[in-house]
Amino acid sequence: MYSLSDFDFNLPPERIAQFPLPDRTASRLLHVEGALLHDRRFTDIVDQLQAGDLLVMNNTRVLKARFFGVKDSGGKVEALVERVLDTRTVLAQLRASKSPGPGVKIRLADAFDVTVGERAGEFFTLHFDADVFDLIEQYGRLPLPPYIEHAPGEVDETRYQTVFNKVPGAVAAPTAGLHFDEALLEQLRAKGVQFAYVTLHVGAGTFQPVRTENLAEHKMHTEWYTMPQETVDAVRAARAAGRDVVAVGTTSLRALESASQGGQLAAGSGDTNLFITPGYKFKTVTRLITNFHLPKSTLLMLVSAFAGFTEIRHAYQHAIANEYRFFSYGDAMLLTTRNTDA
Repeated sequence: MYSLSDFDFNLPPERIAQFPLPDRTASRLLHVEGALLHDRRFTDIVDQLQAGDLLVMNNTRVLKARFFGVKDSGGKVEALVERVLDTRTVLAQLRASKSPGPGVKIRLADAFDVTVGERAGEFFTLHFDADVFDLIEQYGRLPLPPYIEHAPGEVDETRYQTVFNKVPGAVAAPTAGLHFDEALLEQLRAKGVQFAYVTLHVGAGTFQPVRTENLAEHKMHTEWYTMPQETVDAVRAARAAGRDVVAVGTTSLRALESASQGGQLAAGSGDTNLFITPGYKFKTVTRLITNFHLPKSTLLMLVSAFAGFTEIRHAYQHAIANEYRFFSYGDAMLLTTRNTDA
């Protein structure tokens, strides 16, 4: 039985990628095959996939979800939109010297007012008087991860989104998808690799470390996902042909596995708080493209469940020693599951 301290590691600060590389596809790719490690370039992914393999990508779009504002009392507030509930209502984290109560007006970005509604656990309901998506896009700031030290700039506006983003709603990027550009996608299509899409709106909870030594006591954050029927059909076709189902990122994997909890993949939408730790039997995904993850994070536990605890520990030690770039703007890994029900 694993505990929190098993998923800790020392990462030199200079290994945290603060900026994206000029070329999306210029990242390195650490290919993990059990105990074997192969240092590759991300463009080598074309050679590692076969005709008929299915790449499943998360087409969420990152919202400009961070705002600075003032309460009607004059107190400063920082708001981070966590989830859009409808076109006039969001759930948000609020940071203020004193938590605002229901009915309090907050002026955001010195541009528009929102009204505080009821609490929802750690979040506040905020009511807008115009279209949420329009106001967020016009006045919000891109919410870069807490370990990126620069303020978001013009480069981030493009590079902290995938080229296949479509459905606005995330507050963090599905970072494994950041390595693909249109030319690489076209190479994969020409080879006969198939594509399918899910939507999982990544929440800010993805950056929160687990704080309980006993993993069973951890309360997993909740995220919204949609599994289209055409993706279900594509997965079934790939599996019937004996091909790999390759999740591009842990968010795509969580959506696929969440939609498979009934025993087989099913279309639908809903919340997921699926917490994957070593011992989990993967039902749908056979390979995973992913970035390097934070110590003590649920995502490090997920990849350890997928590729093996010892294998991931070895791979991370290799990556640090060989100066791979870590986290959202960092390098990637290619993993094959060693723990499946398939």
